[in-house]
Order: sequence, then structure tokens, then C-alpha cells
Amino acid sequence: MTTERPRPRLGPPTPVLDAPDARELAGFYRRLLGWEVTQDEPDWVQLAAPRGGARLSFQTEPVYERPAWPAVRGRQQMMLHLDIEVDDLDAAVEFATGAGAALAGFQPQEDVRVLLDPAGHPFCFWVRD
Repeated sequence: MTTERPRPRLGPPTPVLDAPDARELAGFYRRLLGWEVTQDEPDWVQLAAPRGGARLSFQTEPVYERPAWPAVRGRQQMMLHLDIEVDDLDAAVEFATGAGAALAGFQPQEDVRVLLDPAGHPFCFWVRD
């Protein structure tokens, strides 16, 4: 018996972030990134960069648990984080916290800022040299 390998395809990069409320978390990232809503369903929202390319999706997870940052043994750990390039770290942090993010208490690098979105997912701002 010969089984041919299926031909799976990934579409445009679309990480999916779980949250207790997909619309609420999508609203935060829409404000932060200035991206457009391309799908809006009761438990699923997708954003896309205005000039195409990257997408970011959000899914409601009724038993969602906030990840611990930094990781703590025995607690929910982050499964991924977003790296977001910015021109000015201080200005980006000020804007993000005004939009609903929190500056993380632990900062592992001087030239990167770790923030937590409203659902607790860590994301990093950094400036290209």
C-alpha cells in the first residue's frame, strides 16, 4: 500500500492568539498596529496589515489561562511571543500602555521592551540598529 504525502499549505503568516474574548484582544492589536479587521465572527477575529502580508488572528478560549512571564514552573507558560520593530522604544511603550498593554516587570535586555497585552501574552518592541 502506497500512501502519497498530502500537500499541506500555510497561507500568509497568521499566528492565532487565544484569549478569553477574541474581539477584545483583537481591538487592542488593531489600536496598537493600525491593522484592518478582515474577519469578525463571534469567537474569531482576524486582522491584516493595510498593505498586505502579515495577518494576526484571535480566538476565544473559554478556559484561557494567562501565561506567566517570566516562565514559572507549574504555571501556564507563553507559547509564542510577537517581536514588533519600532523606531523609538520609549514612544512605542508609551503608546502601547495607553492602548491597554502593561510593561512587564522583567526586562531581559536593555535594548528590548517586553510588554503584556490585555490577555497577558508577552510581546517585544525592538529597534533595528
